[in-house]
Amino acid sequence: MVQLKTIQTEQRNPATLDIDRADTAEILRLMNAEDQKVASAVGEVLEQITKAVDLIYRQVHGGGRLVYCGCGTSGRLGVLDASECPPTFGVEPGRVTGIIAGGPDALTNAAEGAEDHFAAGEADLRAIGFGAKDALVGIAASGRTPYVLGAMAYARSLGAPVIGLTCCPGSEIDTAADVGIAPQPGPEVVTGSTRLKSGTAQKLVLNMLSTATMIKMGKVYSNLMVDVCASNQKLVARAVSIVRSATQADEETALCALRQADFSCKTAIVMLLCGVDAEKAHALLKGVDGHVSDAVRAVPGGEEADRQARRIG
Repeated sequence: MVQLKTIQTEQRNPATLDIDRADTAEILRLMNAEDQKVASAVGEVLEQITKAVDLIYRQVHGGGRLVYCGCGTSGRLGVLDASECPPTFGVEPGRVTGIIAGGPDALTNAAEGAEDHFAAGEADLRAIGFGAKDALVGIAASGRTPYVLGAMAYARSLGAPVIGLTCCPGSEIDTAADVGIAPQPGPEVVTGSTRLKSGTAQKLVLNMLSTATMIKMGKVYSNLMVDVCASNQKLVARAVSIVRSATQADEETALCALRQADFSCKTAIVMLLCGVDAEKAHALLKGVDGHVSDAVRAVPGGEEADRQARRIG
């Protein structure tokens, strides 16, 4: 039997011992007070997150994938983060991907027993063709889940970098990883319910891993998501807004540039800031690995145009 009393995420929270007797307002106050501890806990492990981002960027920039692996809440959070990368950053589907113990059905229906199978982690990585060029992030609040440990062992046998994301420093997953990330948000409001503070901590870290990687990949200009995929009316409007924010162009000019640029915000921005056509803008971007700032600064007067683009209003 697993000795739960030795696992940090299973400890009782002294601040919530009487939560079952509290009224609604007090229950929510207690939850909010505990939630406020989560961001600080993540802040304590920024050094490890930095190392993880640099590893992930190296692999993804080299043509590999970022793969998340987890069970239950942890697995769902990984799949969620992966699914949001294509529309947000314009990466091709599958470049960031997530696998969950029990398969896709486990996203909406609990498959708690699936996490106990060490060999299934390797099998699921084999099924997606995981290789040495990829990077694996194994996610488990407790740091001991066999499914995740199996996936990590297989990834390491291939020579792929392995990152562990847990809320238990020194756990099996933490120590088995090339980089272990283990924020400590403290005991849960409801003992052992790691979908609460632990899940929030994991979500914050996953936000950092994917977003920082994409920023380094040139998917953001200033603080604008310039590789957004304009796949519906709302996102077309967002693309127009992004181009206008970067160039101070009016709506008609921004929309015209986007149409000429096949709705690439990057290309439209370079067109308007550098006074070039779509073909030249595309060439400038290609020459600097898709980084808008570098493309703009490559033309005469580009440094001033770049500075203006970083102003609000």
